Amino acid sequence: MSGTPPGDGAHALTAALRAAGVSVCFTNPGTSEVHLVAALQDTPGTRTVMCLFEGVATGAADGYGRMAPVPAMTLLHQGAGLANGLANLHNAQRAGTPVVNVVGDGAISHRGLGAPLESDVAALARPMSQWVRSSAHAADLGADALAALRAACGPPSGVATLVVPSDVAWSPWSREPPDDSLHPTTEADPVTTGIRQPSTTITTITADTPADSARALRAGPGTLLLLGGPTLTARGLAAADRIARATGARILAEPFPGRLERGLGVPFVERLDSAPEAARARLADVTRLILAGAARPVTAFATPGVSGDLVPPGCAVTRLADHGQDVVDVLDEVADQVAPGIRPRLHGALPGPRPSPGAELTAETVARVVGAVLPEGAVLVDETNTSGAALPTATASSARHDLLTLSGFAIGHGLPLAVGAQLACPERPVVCLEADGSAMYTLSALWTQARENLDVTVLVLNNRGYAILRREARRMLGPSAEPLAELFDLDRPDLDFVRLSEGMGVPACRVRTVGELADQLKGALSEPGPHLIDVPVPAAH
Repeated sequence: MSGTPPGDGAHALTAALRAAGVSVCFTNPGTSEVHLVAALQDTPGTRTVMCLFEGVATGAADGYGRMAPVPAMTLLHQGAGLANGLANLHNAQRAGTPVVNVVGDGAISHRGLGAPLESDVAALARPMSQWVRSSAHAADLGADALAALRAACGPPSGVATLVVPSDVAWSPWSREPPDDSLHPTTEADPVTTGIRQPSTTITTITADTPADSARALRAGPGTLLLLGGPTLTARGLAAADRIARATGARILAEPFPGRLERGLGVPFVERLDSAPEAARARLADVTRLILAGAARPVTAFATPGVSGDLVPPGCAVTRLADHGQDVVDVLDEVADQVAPGIRPRLHGALPGPRPSPGAELTAETVARVVGAVLPEGAVLVDETNTSGAALPTATASSARHDLLTLSGFAIGHGLPLAVGAQLACPERPVVCLEADGSAMYTLSALWTQARENLDVTVLVLNNRGYAILRREARRMLGPSAEPLAELFDLDRPDLDFVRLSEGMGVPACRVRTVGELADQLKGALSEPGPHLIDVPVPAAH
């Protein structure tokens, strides 16, 4: 549209975000958002991506924000639509992904009438957001949108939710403001304490100065630097590797990073084990733990009679940088203090041998095929859950790539995450390893992949069950878990991912051997557009 856009609140919001660099909106809108949708279409340079479910929109915004320099916007429909998208907003917040989450609400003038969709949208948003504001005046919407963008980008980065009543969106800027007692503009305090920080039963973690951290790191092997968030880029890994080489201190990455650069030419870092017993053993001799962009390590789930805190007794825990500081800058400063003149070690080993073409498909052989075939610059999305244990080793020496994982454990993340990652980096192929049960949560992301012609190759590791639930039930209940086993089966009826995928416009096939998988994966990566490969594997035990 040429000339000056219409002077309503919706256009003020979209114009302000576009001028600030936001160019993509993932949406499943409703009637309350019609004026915002029209404004998006009127805003040059803005790409509106339609999703069939709000959880796909929020997951795609997470994938986009992990890979792009400027976050994406979402547009959701009132409290019910927000509720549909909350699981993947939870994952985004846990990963520290910047997301500008815009939720259309009912009109202020309609408030209190008991309309079917009326709810407290801001209250729903707060547990999964680090900033929440409800707008009341059209004249403020541009400024409110920019405030949301600043809050999303941080530091710390995360989800910023802006609630926009429909009459605020459609009203002209010159309109007299409505009665604030009906719908006052509100801004919540940052809510990262309850979401990304440890519980109050764990001792408060203080921040070191760079000099303090430098002294602690020189203490050697009893000191562990745990990396997370932005420190898992090539720059942060290089600084950490220099520190480890100079001091003898150990470095590890958090177990489920939002984004981890790895492969040939990037310093190698192991991830802390996800299994509680292995993680405790790995941390047993640590006397000083320094958190660099990572949260204090805890178990994912509670076990009766066992502490969920993985930090060994007597271990001192500090944070490398305070909220509001650039942790990678601080890490660089520490590296310059303790490791002047030392260069990082760049990973240069070649991938291990590929399994024989006739070998059985297992989680391990699938991982080895992926490791051997993964192209330079790929984005690897991992929602394999129980089938992914071999993936870190199998891809450590692959061509340079980025790894995105399920940081918040809310499943149904991988398929939409791949959508956002590919839109953020259209020149880079995306390979998504997806568990069968998780795939069914957001399967409609395949439709968006087809609609947008995205270069995404999905491998569904199909073990015909919720294997993680089987495993946890056995761990918690022992032999008495056996009667529950059939509740976690997904074979009555079998899920036919080939037909499901083709029904949404994504070409698909099923493989039976390692050789077939390698051939189909190479073929999919050589052709533009989306593909799906159904990979039957035995359940992990």
